[in-house]
Amino acid sequence: MDASEAHRLCKAVIDEVSKAIVGKREVIKKVLAAFLAGGHILFEDFPGMAKTLLAKSFAQTMGLEFRRVQFTPDLLPADIIGTYVYNQKTGEFYLRRGPIFTNVLLADEINRSPPRTQSALLEAMMERQATIEGQTFPLGPPFIVMATQNPIELEGVYPLPEAQLDRFMMRLSIGYPEPMEEKEIIDRRESRRSEAVTLSQVLSREQIFEMQRAVEDVTTHDDVKAYIVEITRATRNHPHVELGVSPRGTLMLWQASRAYALVNGRDYVIPDDVKAVAPNVLAHRMILKTGTWLQGLKAERIVEEILSRVPVPRIA
Repeated sequence: MDASEAHRLCKAVIDEVSKAIVGKREVIKKVLAAFLAGGHILFEDFPGMAKTLLAKSFAQTMGLEFRRVQFTPDLLPADIIGTYVYNQKTGEFYLRRGPIFTNVLLADEINRSPPRTQSALLEAMMERQATIEGQTFPLGPPFIVMATQNPIELEGVYPLPEAQLDRFMMRLSIGYPEPMEEKEIIDRRESRRSEAVTLSQVLSREQIFEMQRAVEDVTTHDDVKAYIVEITRATRNHPHVELGVSPRGTLMLWQASRAYALVNGRDYVIPDDVKAVAPNVLAHRMILKTGTWLQGLKAERIVEEILSRVPVPRIA
């Protein structure tokens, strides 16, 4: 599949999802880029921002199976990956697969469960497999985890460890809509006369695989690769950063930039692709020094400051 055909299909997905999600095309583009790059997404946003609707809309538009898990303090790893259950009639154990055996998994309020349960996702996110009672079962493809966490509630939550944060390709925030967009949300709800939003499937499973393979055909000039490396290295030397981005983060930035370029209809990466996704890919991989938050500095702002001073290569 060439870049023009991939772009046409990407636009079809974005247009269809935009029927449910009003005024957030850039967020939708980045979610699609992460999906095509094989990455997972962490949504850090306030309640009621349509995170669940966004995940479900992508699944509907692509014809994929969607499952949602509400993370709670009493959720067990077996509730996610599944377990063997004894059948009294047959006298045998059978495998009851958990919700992780799907294509699009929404892990809602992931930080409400203890680390033991959170870690049940680690193997699935990185290895695309789940181990139950010593037996390994493959997941997907395709398989993507979209997790959410509420940034304002600090009581009764278990912060995600850095090792797990690093598994997410992007951290995104949907944010509040503009006034006219918010009115359009009301208008659309009034016109359809139902809470449910039904979208059309615009992709086949084979087209999804072809688009994911097309990401691997996106080329990156050596100067752009060096630009990516300079950005990530700058996070390791920044005065407000305790621990900078790892080499895995460098690879994630490169892969996300390639997918974002394809979504925009190009088979090559330009510096603007890197700039567009860098805050979403790098900010959650940085550990800031103690007291930095007192100065009003956030990781995203530090990444933007780095982007403003790292020389941008000129690609002919």
